[in-house]
Amino acid sequence: MPRNKIEDLRNHLFEAIEMVKDGEMEMDKAKAINSLSKTLVDSAKVEVSYLKVLGKSEGTGFFPVQDKQMPTAIEE
Repeated sequence: MPRNKIEDLRNHLFEAIEMVKDGEMEMDKAKAINSLSKTLVDSAKVEVSYLKVLGKSEGTGFFPVQDKQMPTAIEE
């Protein structure tokens, strides 16, 4: 199981948003965090697509899966 999950990413992003709003984080650093986060989300989308093609229902654990079923569609 991965150490970091999608909930961790969300928490870090919300923390960064608060820091930007409070003037505690430079915009360049916030943009870098945004870019890295987008890369993580894009790789998770690829993982979901790959597992769907293979007909598998279990991933790496990055996404919590309650009923062990993959989503039927990926929304853009």
